[in-house]
Amino acid sequence: MRDWIYVLDHCKAVDFVLHSGMEGEIYNVGGGNEKTNIKITYKILELLGKDESMIEYVKDRPGHDFRYSLTCSKLKELGWEPEYSFDEALETTVKWYIEYKWWWEKLKH
Repeated sequence: MRDWIYVLDHCKAVDFVLHSGMEGEIYNVGGGNEKTNIKITYKILELLGKDESMIEYVKDRPGHDFRYSLTCSKLKELGWEPEYSFDEALETTVKWYIEYKWWWEKLKH
């Protein structure tokens, strides 16, 4: 389980803290979208028009954390909220990876 946030929302949160936060304070940035990795995988496959046969299950590594949870209440108290919905942001991200495959694919090798 993880809290997912769109990259532009994260960048805007960092900028917001730089301009509105208190020096020396710690502000957690989260999108309020706690979802499991497998749920994200299903959604990405759906967006790509692929089926679940592409999923390759692997064993959890020893000591694997099952949940990465945080509270971003201090940041929200300052007045920051994410702008993008989870579904909209995931779809935009998947489209980016399709459109810019020429750029990122060479980085894998």
